[in-house]
Amino acid sequence: MAARPCCHTDDANVRPSEVTTVASVSLRDVAARANVSFQTVSKVLNGKGAVNPATRQRIIEAAEEIGYIPNALARSLKSRSSLTLGVITVDFSNSTPALSLVGIEREARRHGLSVILSSLEPDGSDCVRYLRVLMERRVDGIIMNAPATEEDEEVGRLLRAGPPCVSLHDIAGGGVPSVTIEAENSAALPVRHLLALGHRRIATVTGLQRRHSAQQRTAVYREVLAGHGVPDDPLLVEDGAWEVEGGYAATHRLLDRAPDLTAIYVQNDLMAVGVLNALHERGRRVPDDCSVVGCDDHPVAARTIPPLTTVRMPFFDAGAAAVRLLLDRIAERSAAEEEVLPVSMVYRASTAAPPAG
Repeated sequence: MAARPCCHTDDANVRPSEVTTVASVSLRDVAARANVSFQTVSKVLNGKGAVNPATRQRIIEAAEEIGYIPNALARSLKSRSSLTLGVITVDFSNSTPALSLVGIEREARRHGLSVILSSLEPDGSDCVRYLRVLMERRVDGIIMNAPATEEDEEVGRLLRAGPPCVSLHDIAGGGVPSVTIEAENSAALPVRHLLALGHRRIATVTGLQRRHSAQQRTAVYREVLAGHGVPDDPLLVEDGAWEVEGGYAATHRLLDRAPDLTAIYVQNDLMAVGVLNALHERGRRVPDDCSVVGCDDHPVAARTIPPLTTVRMPFFDAGAAAVRLLLDRIAERSAAEEEVLPVSMVYRASTAAPPAG
C-alpha cells in the first residue's frame, strides 16, 4: 500500500502542488496555479521582462496563495550577486542611528535586497573585524553608519579596497562616497536663534570632543559667536559625551564655572534631557532663567518639560539615500561622490529672551 502523504486538506479541488511543504513550492507550481507558462512566472517573480498587468497580478496572488518563497541562493548564483548589503553601525538601541537603519532597510527591501547588520562596540574597536566578515560573505556593497570611520586609517584602507561602499560619516583618508547631513547648519542655526533672542552668555554641551562631528559643531559655535561680536570663553564649553548622564554632569560643571550663563546649545537631544534635569535641580527655570536648544529632533524632544527647541536631522532620509547611491555604484552608473541633506529648526518652548538684567 502506498504511503499516505503527510499533508492533507478537506478541499477536494486543491491540486497536489497546493499541499506541498513551503520549501518545495516551485515556480512551476505557481505557473500551474496561475495557468500561465513557467517562463512568464519567472519574468514576474524575478522582476525581468514586460508582462501584462492583469497577468502579473494573477501570478503574484497565486504565489502568495501557495506560499512560494524565492530561492535566494539560486538567484544569487545565477546573477553572481549575494542580493545582500552589509551595514556597520553604532549601537542601534539608540533611536537616532536606528532611524537611519530603518531608512536603509526599507529602501533595500524595496529593491529586493536583504541587509546584514553589525553593531559596533562604543569605541569602534571591532570595526575592522566586522568589515572583514562582510567581505567574506561577499555582500554586494557596504554602508557605514559609524563615526569610528572618521579616525581609523585601516577602516579607510579596507573600504577603498573592498566592494562598493557608501558612508554616512567622514572616512579617514577620504575616497568613499558619502551621504551626510548639513554639519555647519546643525550648529549655526541654533546658535543664531539664541543670539537673535538676545543671549550673549551662550554655553555649549558637546559630544565626544575626539569625534570629528563634535569638533566641527564646536568650531561653528565659536565662529557664529565671533561673527556677532561675542568673545570666545572656554569656560562655556563642556563635553557631554553624547549621553543623557553626560549632559547632566556637564551642566553642573558649567554652572559651577559660569553661573551667569543664560543659554545652552546642546549638541544632541539625549544630552539635552540631562541638561534640563540639571537645570531643574539647580533651580534654573527653562526658559525664564536659561534657554536650551538641542539637535536631532529625537522623539523625546517634543515630550520634555518644557518641549525642546531643536534642529531636525533627516536620519531616515539619509539612510534611504545611502542605499540608492550604493546601488548606483554597484551598477556602475554615474553617481555623485557626496550628497548633503538639509536640516531645519523646530521651535518649541525651551527658548526665550534672556532674563532682564
